[in-house]
Amino acid sequence: MTFIVENWYLILLAVVSGGLLLVPTLKGAGAGSLQPNDAVAKINREKAVIVDVREPEEYVKGHIANAKNIPLSQLDERLPQVAKNKALPVVLVCEKGPRAVRAQQQAKKLGYDKAEALAGGMKAWRDANLPVTKA
Repeated sequence: MTFIVENWYLILLAVVSGGLLLVPTLKGAGAGSLQPNDAVAKINREKAVIVDVREPEEYVKGHIANAKNIPLSQLDERLPQVAKNKALPVVLVCEKGPRAVRAQQQAKKLGYDKAEALAGGMKAWRDANLPVTKA
């Protein structure tokens, strides 16, 4: 007990540094894990289905080519119609990532084990200078 009292500053330093090490992990927790270039590989090599979970007015401003627009609120009922083969990868996209992560969780509950959220969403896609289609 005397060690703790005499060295409280060392314990505080350990707790603060441990917390700072967790910050990047916590920041990325809601952003998805699939990088844009990895998504392109899945689309080209594994015939991944791209599902854009943004609202239609966001979708028409720019989306990934061949992406199907299913707003997050309609995902449970419409995803089985769009992605009939649950064995194929499903790439879920939103503007910055958090909605796609929620969509990934919903898709996995529906049996789409290969569902992945695009890290950084359409912003990361554009930042990587990948093609965007407008409708």
